[in-house]
Amino acid sequence: MIYLSQLMGNPVYASDGEKIGSVSDLGIATGEVFPRVTSLAFKGPGRTPFMISWRKYVDTYDEKEIHLKVPATEIRFSYLQPDEVLIARDILNKQIVDTRGMRVVRVNDLKLSDTNSTQLRLLGAEVGARGILRSLSPALERGVLKLSRTFGKPIPEKIIAWSYMDLVERDLSNVKLSVSHKTLDDMHPADIADIIERLDPRLRGQVFAQLDDEQRAGAMAEFDDDAMAAELMGNMDESDASRMLSEMDPDDAAELVSELDYDKAEKLLRLMGVQEQRAIRQLLGYREDTAGRIMTSEFAALPEDKTVADAVALLRGLDEDFESVRYVYLTDEDNKLCGVVTLNQIIVSEPDTRLGDICTEEVITASPEDDQEDVAEDIAKYNLLAMPVVADDGHMLGIVTVDDALDVLEEEHAEDLQIAGGAPSDDDNAQGGDLVWLLRRNAWFFLWVVGAAAMAAGLPALGVDSSTVLLMCAAMPVALVVADDSISYVTNFFLQNDPDDDDSPSMLGFTVKSLGIGVVLAAVAVLAALMLDSVVRAGSPAALASVSTGFFAAAAAILLSFLLSPLYLVYLRKRDEKNQDASGFALSMCSMVVALAVFVAIVIVKAVVL
Repeated sequence: MIYLSQLMGNPVYASDGEKIGSVSDLGIATGEVFPRVTSLAFKGPGRTPFMISWRKYVDTYDEKEIHLKVPATEIRFSYLQPDEVLIARDILNKQIVDTRGMRVVRVNDLKLSDTNSTQLRLLGAEVGARGILRSLSPALERGVLKLSRTFGKPIPEKIIAWSYMDLVERDLSNVKLSVSHKTLDDMHPADIADIIERLDPRLRGQVFAQLDDEQRAGAMAEFDDDAMAAELMGNMDESDASRMLSEMDPDDAAELVSELDYDKAEKLLRLMGVQEQRAIRQLLGYREDTAGRIMTSEFAALPEDKTVADAVALLRGLDEDFESVRYVYLTDEDNKLCGVVTLNQIIVSEPDTRLGDICTEEVITASPEDDQEDVAEDIAKYNLLAMPVVADDGHMLGIVTVDDALDVLEEEHAEDLQIAGGAPSDDDNAQGGDLVWLLRRNAWFFLWVVGAAAMAAGLPALGVDSSTVLLMCAAMPVALVVADDSISYVTNFFLQNDPDDDDSPSMLGFTVKSLGIGVVLAAVAVLAALMLDSVVRAGSPAALASVSTGFFAAAAAILLSFLLSPLYLVYLRKRDEKNQDASGFALSMCSMVVALAVFVAIVIVKAVVL
């Protein structure tokens, strides 16, 4: 086995021993399971690039040098063929799609295998740490591997076989990557969307453009980042974008159009067919985060006097991409929803059975103005695959499908975690997840260190002994931890109680309860301070008086933290009304900073003024 990094830069010698250049790249024929190396690229005198046939001219090679079969005067140079790629230029240090693991990775090295004395084949891409180490220095790789084995933590190779690689950084649409290759185009739309989201921004449009309209529509509906999806569509030709929207389910298309500016959205809608345009405009007429906004207008419905045979004929005539065919909804003579029949009932019933005789008349429905989270929870509660959305007069407008309900619940769950401070945002992850996680989980400790250091640096200038300052700071963690807990109390109340519910506790009740908790916890801190004072008066070391001062300051900070709880709750509810994200971690930091400021202020007054 040999790696590309071990060949790059090696000298190339003619048959007479003359050095004619150094290796700069290798060309491969892509239409094989394990592609053969077909060309040798090297830089000659003056760094002039040359390319020759590997099979015709290479005699021997190893990790140190390459020898040719002929002298320099007999070499005839060649050119890269349409089905060939240069692996250093086109693959090394580039992003590729691992079509087996459904992920985007970066190639750190390329593994080659010699099948005989002169033939080389590409086995796959090294995407792990060993490839990086090897590219820096083979000796460094060997040293790190030896050290890792010593500690019982060997570093394995991470090789992705060529047959599971898809190239994205060049336009290789005309290149056959492998006879058994699974390309990006063959993947599920959700996998395509996930891969495109993980690509560098400059590559997203390039990969997205390689998909056909149906694949684009499927992937577009699966994007988690609405802004990125809108940006991709904004870069498309208007006719292509309009055609793609027509391929999408109406609810997904409406959500995407809502992210565009008005002029762009209007242009795309006017280019669409009348029926598709009407369906999308209807959904856009409802408020965000309502059932009307996430419903689809595609559903199967028949009059209640129709038969099972009619239902089968209707279902067989539907397009294969129809949104949901789990139910057939029944309407009365006024075209109002009056029942629902499941596919199971249709399958087991006789063809001439009247649908009205086998239907479920008590249909669980939603209003188009209902909150989408409530609708999603009802779908989960009643184990439905779809819920009909009806107007006030009973006419059926559309359905909310279970996949849309799951998306809503997942989104709401993520928001709740962020409010509760239990999950970092995507920006946090992008900026060093481990450090952010450590800060989130131990923010009080960092504030304690910062606060104690600031007091130790500033109070001695006011005549307070440094040791006294440090003793005062012993109670600071109590104030900080309780301030953090006060926000947990607020966020839990916010998540568990909807102000629109009749049985939800009032703001006055919450305020009184918060004040009561604050008084009790502050009283505990005051009691600790008084006990320390009594110990000092009994003849114990006077240093305990400084600790007592700290507990008095902590008591004041604790009481203020819970007094401010109603304000934090109002803030969360205002953000929720405006559909704006709110971070529980940010609130915790705010509460702890306020507690720290109160603590320091009281300590200064106690130690300096009094």
